[in-house]
Amino acid sequence: MSVELCITRAEFGAGNDDDPSTLEEWLAQGASDTELRRLPDNGEGFVLWLGKSAHAKPGLDGDQGNVSTKWPDTALYRKMLRIAAALGARVQDDEGGVYLKDGGWAFEPDGRG
Repeated sequence: MSVELCITRAEFGAGNDDDPSTLEEWLAQGASDTELRRLPDNGEGFVLWLGKSAHAKPGLDGDQGNVSTKWPDTALYRKMLRIAAALGARVQDDEGGVYLKDGGWAFEPDGRG
C-alpha cells in the first residue's frame, strides 16, 4: 500500500486536466524558497526539502500538473501546506481526500507519531 499526497488546484489531482501547475511555475516556486533545492538528476521537476525530516531525502516532484510525494512525514506535510498556499492550491491524497489543516496528516516513519 502506498499513500501519495499532492499539491493540486484540480478537483481531483490524480487526473489533473482542469487546472495543472506548470513545470515552470513549480520551478519558480522552488527557486524562490530557500528550503528547497532542485535535484534534476532525480527528474526535471524534483526538489529536495532541506527542512528537518524523518526521511533521508524528503523530496517533492512537480510532474503531471501537480507536486507530489509518497508517504511524507508530518514535517514535510506541513511544508506542503505552505507551498500549496503559495500556489493557490491544496493538498490531496491519491483517493481524493483533501487536507487543509496543520493536524490533518500525521506520519512518523520511525514510530514517533
